[in-house]
Amino acid sequence: MGRRSSRACSLLGSAQLLLLLLSLALGSAAAQKGSTWKTLSGKAPVIVAKGGFSGLFPESSLYAYQILGSLSSPDTVMWCDVRLTKDGGGICLPSIDMDNCTTIANFFPQGKKTYNVNGVSTVGWFSVDYTSTDLLNVSLKQSVLSRTGVYDGIFPIIPVENVYTQFNPVAVWLNVQQDSFYSQFKLSMRSYILSLLKNFVVDYISSPEVNFLTSISGRVSKKTKLVFRFLDERSIEPSTNQTYGSMLKNLTFVKTFASGILVPKSYIWPVTPDNYLLPYTSVVDDAHKAGLEIYAADFANDFTISYNYSYDPLAEYLSFIDNGAFSVDGVLSDFPITPSEAVDCFSNLNNSKIDHAKPLVISHNGASGDYPDCTDQAYEKAVADGADVIDCPVQVTKDGILICMSSVDLMNATTVAKSQFASQVTTINDLKAGPGVFTFNLTWDDISKNLKPMISNPAIGFNQYRNPRNKNAGNFMRLSDFLTFAKGKDLSGIMITVEHAAFMAEELGFGVVDAVIKALDDSGYSKQTAQSVMIQSTNSSVLVKFKQETKYNLVYMIEENVRDAAPSSLADIKKFASAVSVSTTSVFPEDHYYLTNQTNNLVKSLKSAGLQVYAYVLMNEFGTQPNDFFADATVQINAYVHVRGANVDGVITDFPGTAHRYKLNSCTSMGKNAPPFMSPPKPGDLLTTMPPFAQPPAAAPMPLLTDADVAEPALPPVSNTTTPASPSDAALMMRTDVSILITLLMLCASLLI
Repeated sequence: MGRRSSRACSLLGSAQLLLLLLSLALGSAAAQKGSTWKTLSGKAPVIVAKGGFSGLFPESSLYAYQILGSLSSPDTVMWCDVRLTKDGGGICLPSIDMDNCTTIANFFPQGKKTYNVNGVSTVGWFSVDYTSTDLLNVSLKQSVLSRTGVYDGIFPIIPVENVYTQFNPVAVWLNVQQDSFYSQFKLSMRSYILSLLKNFVVDYISSPEVNFLTSISGRVSKKTKLVFRFLDERSIEPSTNQTYGSMLKNLTFVKTFASGILVPKSYIWPVTPDNYLLPYTSVVDDAHKAGLEIYAADFANDFTISYNYSYDPLAEYLSFIDNGAFSVDGVLSDFPITPSEAVDCFSNLNNSKIDHAKPLVISHNGASGDYPDCTDQAYEKAVADGADVIDCPVQVTKDGILICMSSVDLMNATTVAKSQFASQVTTINDLKAGPGVFTFNLTWDDISKNLKPMISNPAIGFNQYRNPRNKNAGNFMRLSDFLTFAKGKDLSGIMITVEHAAFMAEELGFGVVDAVIKALDDSGYSKQTAQSVMIQSTNSSVLVKFKQETKYNLVYMIEENVRDAAPSSLADIKKFASAVSVSTTSVFPEDHYYLTNQTNNLVKSLKSAGLQVYAYVLMNEFGTQPNDFFADATVQINAYVHVRGANVDGVITDFPGTAHRYKLNSCTSMGKNAPPFMSPPKPGDLLTTMPPFAQPPAAAPMPLLTDADVAEPALPPVSNTTTPASPSDAALMMRTDVSILITLLMLCASLLI
């Protein structure tokens, strides 16, 4: 996309952003907490928005600052990285090399220079070479290349003074880097900051340079907190010529010129090279003992975090502020909505008695976000994480054993491709496009004794892999094992998914519905009432048969993406089901990772027909979510569950722990007084913040669900309900039956003659 000058901002105007702001309900200030925070002051941790909402918009841009009012706590602190221009003006830019975050190279293509920056030879475009007037037409761009560039070239560079005059912030944090660099050009960062303080209140000033902080210590207001910023432990602090790692051992010295420290989050919770948490350090305790507040930096929802957090950024924030042992005094984040949730709605949950009825949390292949699908460990994790219902997608083996397996093709969930059974690959177009090794090709012993589970990686296209340490963890389970396991657990129910029943009847001669009913009877589920039994299928014929023979709760799964359901289809569904599972895309249509404002009445139509609605499949990985959810799994759940969102009754999720924690949050019960960041996003609003030339083309509307999509012929009769034949054997049986029939007909004809 070609970059535009700052004048392109007129294409948008503040009015379009206001559509987004006004669509979110106004709310109260932070929720009150019943216990004292383990911060130095005993107050709630401070949320600092790094250049505003820089996870979505270019850092320190108009929209990044302006949107904070609706997407974060009302007392969020605005952060600005201060740079000086040639004429001594202060501007907010995240990088000393302007080419990383602005369109400077478009306007001054010959402006690249090489300067010594704190002892490091650095090549780029530098603000010290341009006056404030020179930069009027230069605009901002996203400094993180993995993020969307649709807002590049739109927003002007903001002078530090404008942070106050344009956005009326509750508090401002100025970060001063490379003070010694500017002195080479006869520019004084100290003079600029002290001059600024004559007209504006600066709540926090941070710097990684001791000399700068000592030079202004005693010259600033008592309201201004000076914070010493620690860089990489091996980097050299230019004033003392010590490494930051060594300075960390002398916090009493830091206390002589600062009231707090800002450290990379890895100082507190170290992470191994392969991305696992190590035990937390004593840094927070050491800082508090020295009388220093401690703030943690480097939080971003769309960066890879430790596997221990299960791709859930809210879990990471809680580990820093609500772990029972300590709390940092503040966090610096590109996505301030998530720490706002952590502080205001999700802290102290261990002491909470709240457990909201919605949503019903249904596992998807167990806790498959953490362990291989449908293994004992996946189910154990789902139960431990608070799932209401655990699920078993039923498949059948060659010797007639019903097993829990996420796919009929073993290539998708096991190591069969690397086993001696890889040669048994076949193509069955009725089941899937392309070759596979199917469960009915192997016996239970073949599978359980020779194959290993394989963890699923649905976000592999975004280079997001699930926990490698668990990639082959756990054991496969038979349906009978699953039923025994579930029966002794604190669950509201189980859900069994039955697919390919017609194929099994016709080609394998196996009655999977009858076999499931027998397994449930044998395990006592037909008599017990402590746990409900849900049967799910994409085939109405399967559910019709279950309705004829059982009293279980039946769930019709709409496999395709649809925009709504015709009244005739609703009437048909009501004949055999009490609930419907619908895809996340059917609930919230999206285009190029943005929710569209396409009219979608599907959930309303289903609920008006008296049907429960469950959305599938929710995942924590930010790569699977539209940008409207801000790379936050909690925002995603809120969008589907909230009464002003999709208002579904339940979620089918790979990460039941995240959904269960949502049910405990203290903000849901606040109703209209809930903070604005807990309001669901309105589809289409984020698109309005984009310039017209960057908006994706309108997508074609999804189809309507009709009665023709729902109605199916009855399941065919089966010749065998215990052991399935192979497809080739079944075909041979059919050919034999035809031969016998022809012989009998010929015999009858000869007798008549």
